[in-house]
Amino acid sequence: MLGAAKGQVLSCLLRMTIDVFVFGTLKKGKPLHKCGLEGALQLGNFKTLQTFPLAIAGPWFAPMMFNEPGRGRNVIGEVYRIDEARLQQLDRLESIGMPGNFRSLIEVVQVPAGPQLWAFAYMKSRKLAEGIYHSDLLETYADDRFVVPWRR
Repeated sequence: MLGAAKGQVLSCLLRMTIDVFVFGTLKKGKPLHKCGLEGALQLGNFKTLQTFPLAIAGPWFAPMMFNEPGRGRNVIGEVYRIDEARLQQLDRLESIGMPGNFRSLIEVVQVPAGPQLWAFAYMKSRKLAEGIYHSDLLETYADDRFVVPWRR
């Protein structure tokens, strides 16, 4: 299965597009969507094939999917096809390069029933939650308490 992932990544690189799975504040209608995904090609609604813990956590009520595959629930979100420049913009928005912030390649399937594909997802370390949890483990993010960075 890892060979298929490498093949899809190579295919994405050749066509210069990247698929990204978003499940929280980057989803359409959420506060950070306009900061990185407005106008991007949305492929549809997808869910993770593996389970991951997703919770509203930390002092800013942020949706955090923890890099702990095999735990939690199948997370539902959206997949967008983007270019390298937009990926770099999302990386900055998601603090990639800072401790506890990850971009991981995961397998997702379109819902209700559709194709599977590999997409990048932004995940966090539990340390970033600072031990503050505002929800149980979630399947989908629909909360509106997130405090945007420019209001902190």
